[in-house]
Amino acid sequence: MTSSVKIVAILTAKAGRADELATLLRGMVAPSRAEAGNLRYDLWQDYDQPGRFVLDELYKDNEAITSHRATPHFQNYLSRIAELGERTAVVVLDVANT
Repeated sequence: MTSSVKIVAILTAKAGRADELATLLRGMVAPSRAEAGNLRYDLWQDYDQPGRFVLDELYKDNEAITSHRATPHFQNYLSRIAELGERTAVVVLDVANT
């Protein structure tokens, strides 16, 4: 059985770029949620540090992640993220249900 895969990404805006980063990230939500292999795609903003965001993504399998990364909206995100902020992403597997 193939296990779902979660990605948790923390993105911190560069000085003066928080609004642009927020716009870029908000633009990812609807198209990512519409992908066939996407099970969850949530965007959060840090309560105390408004320039820091957390993406909580869940995909049905690794193929769904590969498909996500090939989409135009992800390619646009990838082309802009380095100029707008710092990104740390962790890909994790569900160990409790395997």
